[in-house]
Amino acid sequence: MAMGTRKKRERQEALWYGNELASAPGHPFYSRLNGVLEKADFDRFCEKSCAGFYHAKLGRPSLAPGLYFRVMMIGFFEGIDSERGIAWRLADSLTLRRFLSIGLDEPTPDHVTISRTRRLIGAETHQRIFAWVLERLAQGGLIKG
Repeated sequence: MAMGTRKKRERQEALWYGNELASAPGHPFYSRLNGVLEKADFDRFCEKSCAGFYHAKLGRPSLAPGLYFRVMMIGFFEGIDSERGIAWRLADSLTLRRFLSIGLDEPTPDHVTISRTRRLIGAETHQRIFAWVLERLAQGGLIKG
């Protein structure tokens, strides 16, 4: 499986007026979380950490590692312990689509893709990335302890 990247997902400016689209005020936690992650260059850190699990060219591009770990954070912060539950929540929430930078015209990751990606990436890498995230969240004042 080839590694997808967030850089390849950058979207063109919308061709319609923003007030014509459905929107939600969102939860301030996810906005602040994205700010902390972007400031710390989270996506690049995840891509470097996960590079060994992907083939350079073979296979279709997978979920970008930064996107995958954001999906896992949603499961953690929302108390959802199944890939099906996470996939359903992503598809149902405008706030989470904004957090993941997934447009209304794009499909959200399904439970099979989430599950395959989870099995692809080693447990040590999961531990390292989540420890890194927790450090940044503590530094950013989003968690205590």
